[in-house]
Amino acid sequence: MKLLTGNDLPSGDVIWWTGTGWSRHVEDAGDVGAEGDPIAQAEEGARRVTGPYVIDATGTPDGPRPAHIKDRIRALGPTVRLDLTLKPSDPTAGSWVI
Repeated sequence: MKLLTGNDLPSGDVIWWTGTGWSRHVEDAGDVGAEGDPIAQAEEGARRVTGPYVIDATGTPDGPRPAHIKDRIRALGPTVRLDLTLKPSDPTAGSWVI
C-alpha cells in the first residue's frame, strides 16, 4: 500500500491524500498505488500542499498505518504531550508509534 502525504500550505499541518482531497487524519488516507507521484506534482502545482511524498503503509482494521516510524509520528501529531495528539480522547493514540 502506498500513501501520499505532505503539509497543508496555509497551516503547515500534516495531511494525507484521500483519493479526492486532503485530510488531517491518516485513517482517511487512500492507497495511491503507482499514481502517487503524478498526484503529488499536480497538487503541489495547484498550491494545495507543500512537500508531498509517497510512503509505504500497511492496511489495518483501523485504517492505514505508515511503515516508517517518522511517518507514524507525523500521523499521530505532536509528541511532546499525548493530550495534543490529533485524537486526545483515544486511549490507544500513542500505543502504535513504536
